[in-house]
Amino acid sequence: QVQLEESGGGSVKSGGWLKLSCGVSGNIPYICEMAWYRQPPGKAREWVSSIRNDDETTRYTDSVRGRFTISQDGAKKTLYLQMDNLKTEDTAAYYCAAKKCGMVAFTYWGQGTQVTVSS
Repeated sequence: QVQLEESGGGSVKSGGWLKLSCGVSGNIPYICEMAWYRQPPGKAREWVSSIRNDDETTRYTDSVRGRFTISQDGAKKTLYLQMDNLKTEDTAAYYCAAKKCGMVAFTYWGQGTQVTVSS
């Protein structure tokens, strides 16, 4: 089992920044990929970014590429999402997710942290 807990959400003005954190505990070697998802108000949850645990390859959805940076600490116990130049459309609940090795889907999810960007 793996437990995930997000923190760092809040309210900022457009153009501002926030850094989200996700604490990872449990069977960490079991996990091959970590990701951030978000769910805007009234919309479906969407993938934002992911990072592979073996080679730290990162991927981003087009709308955040160049503004957001995903990273993790050396022990793979904390996942980060640095969000710069925030836009109102980035307003959403942000979720940390973990994928077990050999699986297609992300199996473990955090409770989410709210990010609100105002103009």
